[in-house]
Amino acid sequence: MTPHPDRTDSVRVLVPTGMLGGGFTDATVERGLALGADVIAVDGGSTDSGPSYLGASKPKTTAAAVARDLRILLRAAARAGIPLVVGSCGTSGTDDGVDWVAGIAARVMAEEGLDLPVARIYSEQRATDLKEHLDAGRTHPLPPSDELTAETLESCTHIVGMMGHEPIVEALQAGAQVVLAGRATDTAVAAAYPLMKGMPAGPTWHVAKIVECGGQCTTNPRAGGVFATIDADGFTIEPLDPDAACTPISVAAHMLYETVDPFRMREPAGTLDVREATYEALDARRVRVEGSRFEVADQHTIKLEGARVTGYETVSFAAIRDPHVLGQIETWAALMRRMITERVTQTLALEPDEYAFDLRLYGYDAVLDDLEPSIAPPREVGAMLLVSAADQETATAVAKVANPLMLHLPTPDMDYLPSFAFATSPAEIERGPGYEFVLNHVVDAATPTSMFRIETEASHG
Repeated sequence: MTPHPDRTDSVRVLVPTGMLGGGFTDATVERGLALGADVIAVDGGSTDSGPSYLGASKPKTTAAAVARDLRILLRAAARAGIPLVVGSCGTSGTDDGVDWVAGIAARVMAEEGLDLPVARIYSEQRATDLKEHLDAGRTHPLPPSDELTAETLESCTHIVGMMGHEPIVEALQAGAQVVLAGRATDTAVAAAYPLMKGMPAGPTWHVAKIVECGGQCTTNPRAGGVFATIDADGFTIEPLDPDAACTPISVAAHMLYETVDPFRMREPAGTLDVREATYEALDARRVRVEGSRFEVADQHTIKLEGARVTGYETVSFAAIRDPHVLGQIETWAALMRRMITERVTQTLALEPDEYAFDLRLYGYDAVLDDLEPSIAPPREVGAMLLVSAADQETATAVAKVANPLMLHLPTPDMDYLPSFAFATSPAEIERGPGYEFVLNHVVDAATPTSMFRIETEASHG
């Protein structure tokens, strides 16, 4: 397939899936190439699954899944002569994550006989550099966070800055055909190439938001990705699965996804405003959107994400079906919490500030807690005990003290011992270090690329 000539009137973006390693069919990509894709864009990570992936700098996806997806995408990019952009490599976008994906890509290209120029964009931040920004008054909290402190920065195991499109554009302009970026906004991954080609910022950022999760903006989110065409007046979007459809509702609804405001969304360079956007069904599968605007900010800001260790965790899980206990599940849970505290004090001589535990009742109120509407006693409840302490040995010791209670604790009015069912044997599962997000702050950047490092590997062709 010959490379597509540069277009000044429109840019066509192929998004095969919501996350690299999530899987898609070969037909998804083939259809996108047949439609004339100018760039392939795919997100490689997220904070959706919690802080441990950033804190430990480990990927959520398996190497086999990432290699499988990359093999299809790298072959497609090479055949079509178009760029491939991957953002938030390795789930959290740490330097390890970028190198991990780059290593997989290098192996795949060697196996496939491909020789594409690759750029790595590193987004990890050093606490010492960030303290200089802090001292100079260039850091600001986002609601509801407090002011940033040097101690918080030093407590993080890993910190990343969330790049906009500019570092990706710089890598593309330097000749990279494959861009493997650290932490980036989900939208920047799809917006970079169209913006580089002169497409208007309003439609570009809007469509980038809509396609960020692949087929989620279609009537069948399980089936393949999406294809978007951006031009001077707006964009057109369609699914890559011929049996799926984009509708005005499915497209507009994605502005509700992971946003504080469904009409305005902040990027490092400014704010997308879709209050005047219109959504029109062109046919049964395609939607046309016009009227999106982008307001350029006076100051370019980079959002920080950081995670730190909160302690070491041990978990156990028991299933309760005794109807008498289920009829008094809140009384039982209150007694369990009191009995664990008493027995840990008696047996381990630990003070309350030396450990913590959480008892979650799945099937009753584990998700919403006090917000759960009043319900009749459920048929069964899963009781999960999560213990945290400064070291793994202590966390496991507390869970072991709780073991007989998790198996046999009766309600106060019972004159016999009920039996519950542990999910695993042994019942105590050591989870290792637990992490928490502690940064929700932005830095006033000197330039859009000043906080990121780009390394380019030229092809050998």
